[in-house]
Amino acid sequence: MEQLIPTINKLQDVFNTVGREYIQLPQIVVTGTQSSGKSSVLESLVGRDFLPRGTGIVTRRPLILQLIHTDPDSEGGEVEYGKFLHLGDQRFTDFLEIRDEIQRETDRVSGTNKGISSEPISLKIFSPHVLNLTLVDTPGITKVPIGDQPADIEKQMRELVLSYTKNPNCLILAVSPANQDLATSEALKLAKYVDSQGNRTLCVCTKLDLMDRGTDAMDALMGRVVPVKLGIIGVVNRSQHDINSNKPIQTAIKDEMLFFQRKYPSLVGKCGTIYLARVLNKLLIHHIKECLPELKTRINVMIAQYQTVLATYGEPVDEKGPQLLQTITKFASTYCDTIEGTAKDIQTAELCGGARICYIFHETFGRTLSSVDPLEGLSTTDILTAIRNATGPRPALFVPEIAFELLVKRQIQRLQDPSVRCVELVYDELQRIIQHCGRHIRDLNRFVKLHDKIVEVVTALLRTRLQPTNQMVEHLISIELAYINTNHPDFIGGATVVSDWMQRETNQRRRNRQHVGEGKAGGEKDKDKKSLVKPDSAVTSSGFWLFGGRGGRKDDSAAVAESEAEEDKDYDAPMMKSSSVDTPVERGWSFVNHTDVPLAGAQDLTSKQKMEVELIEGLIKSYFQIVKKNIQDSVPKAVMHFLVNHVKQKIQSELVGALYKEAEFDVLLEESEQIAARRNEAAEMLAALRKASQVVSEVRDLQLY
Repeated sequence: MEQLIPTINKLQDVFNTVGREYIQLPQIVVTGTQSSGKSSVLESLVGRDFLPRGTGIVTRRPLILQLIHTDPDSEGGEVEYGKFLHLGDQRFTDFLEIRDEIQRETDRVSGTNKGISSEPISLKIFSPHVLNLTLVDTPGITKVPIGDQPADIEKQMRELVLSYTKNPNCLILAVSPANQDLATSEALKLAKYVDSQGNRTLCVCTKLDLMDRGTDAMDALMGRVVPVKLGIIGVVNRSQHDINSNKPIQTAIKDEMLFFQRKYPSLVGKCGTIYLARVLNKLLIHHIKECLPELKTRINVMIAQYQTVLATYGEPVDEKGPQLLQTITKFASTYCDTIEGTAKDIQTAELCGGARICYIFHETFGRTLSSVDPLEGLSTTDILTAIRNATGPRPALFVPEIAFELLVKRQIQRLQDPSVRCVELVYDELQRIIQHCGRHIRDLNRFVKLHDKIVEVVTALLRTRLQPTNQMVEHLISIELAYINTNHPDFIGGATVVSDWMQRETNQRRRNRQHVGEGKAGGEKDKDKKSLVKPDSAVTSSGFWLFGGRGGRKDDSAAVAESEAEEDKDYDAPMMKSSSVDTPVERGWSFVNHTDVPLAGAQDLTSKQKMEVELIEGLIKSYFQIVKKNIQDSVPKAVMHFLVNHVKQKIQSELVGALYKEAEFDVLLEESEQIAARRNEAAEMLAALRKASQVVSEVRDLQLY
């Protein structure tokens, strides 16, 4: 069982090289106010003078003190010596030199004017006269700043002590002078703060020989004043006069035993420095026994964690050519896999790569095309103006086909902006994939310059493909504008539009006459019947007569015109009367602007004009839907061929051609200082943990329970 304390001492040495906060080791933390006798207690346990002495605050840095018992019968076992962790294997057989080194190391870090520091000093003392113990001597708690101490010295002292005592694996040795009331002990107060149950607090009552005459510490030592679960042990240290006169500690321990026999005979077996050392040794061994299984588990878990951390930083590069080629290949394959959706790290929070491109094609672009109104920006006036301009100086007998082509091309041109915008969105997503791959490839985090160069090369490749892709998309629009195919199987044609218009007009007039003409004579009803039959017969006999006379007859058109004239005379008589216009000469106008061609308003359109407008609108809608389907299908194909697939095919060859140059290996594979420092830190910690695991395994055969 005595092997446990040396095991913890070895672990202490291992973790002191990388920082004690990683593993909370079992140890004894000595706390107390300034001049409470902490240093004297430690010197009594060691049996030698080795701690700095003086007035005011002397201990200004934590001292990790490892007492190691040596076999006096072994070779050199009777020699007492000390070793400092920061000095390696250098031995100090003169304990006054140990005191001087502690003072020098304290001044080096904390200054010479009473400054404090939380950085510990580690000291091992080998002696046949000590028991195996691991103690931490903390600076004495003070209230008022002196020298270079900050104004909040009390708060800093408190935080420094708590940083050690809050470790659940440590024992707290609270040192309190007997000539002060234990109920006001600052050391017990801090111990109570972190150990409310008192399971790991032991109190040492010093300066029993300095109590007032007629008083004793019996009630305090028996736990009647402040109960302490692990007990209260009284000790008598050397006085300042004894220290100044170099009184040996062994003599002081004998005088201490005589004092307890004389003043506290009933407690003589439970007080004194020798008893304190045995109790501390026993408590520490028992505490280590309880903490060791958890300590083993913690070390194994941290080994696995730091192996993972070290793997993320990679190994130092020896052969730079293969490393560069491997990184380039990995980036190119990851880039293509992200587009294809076969990457290992699939995003769950948002669409990425090929999925987002698909969304752009079928949701963003498709929804934008669906929202385009075929007749947006096209008014009735525009349609009638186009018809008149297409007929030249002659009055229009038929709807000219060139007017339809002119207007439908104008609407088709509006599909170019959404198509170009689709290319831009896909281009932006391909740019985002570069950053996505850079974050998920470990080596690119190490080699910052290589990462920047890869981004530059791939961005340049994308930029070179952007213009051809835009040109192809513009050509797709130009192709649709180059030839208006009115024989397309999905195109409804003029006959269907006219037939639908005639049917709607007939139904509308029938409804109007039911309200307006119910009181008219029977002859007028016959006229209505005649007007209802004439248009249908006109459409049936020449359904496509409106376009340039293709398949139509002049007589039929004249009949329709005559029929319309009769209907307008009966039904639209009031409107015709009110809309009759005098000539400019009759109105007395002296000037006519020949550049302005007046057009009738929507309410003044004749039946023929209404039919022409609705005919053109219907044809535009039909043909626009055909073109829109073509564009919605061909633009994604063009983007995939000219941009996405081309980049996938060329990305690796472009990267190799631009980056795989032996003269640039050192520059591209230069690690950032931060990454190198982190890898070294992780490697040191992993080595320490493996060594700690080996140390712990040395006691695996111990019977702990």
